Amino acid sequence: MGMAEIINLRHARKARARTVADTTAAANRAKFGRTGAERAADEQARAAIERTLDGARREE
Repeated sequence: MGMAEIINLRHARKARARTVADTTAAANRAKFGRTGAERAADEQARAAIERTLDGARREE
């Protein structure tokens, strides 16, 4: 019968924590990591849509 691989539990725990942190960081980069130019372009597009809708609104 072969011997089991000996692992240091502290190293395994830290490695797992690093993996979780990397996954969380990647999700946050995708969610919040936009440049100022991207934010400005989205704001301009939103403002243009809002102006178009306001212009097409009927007066009651």
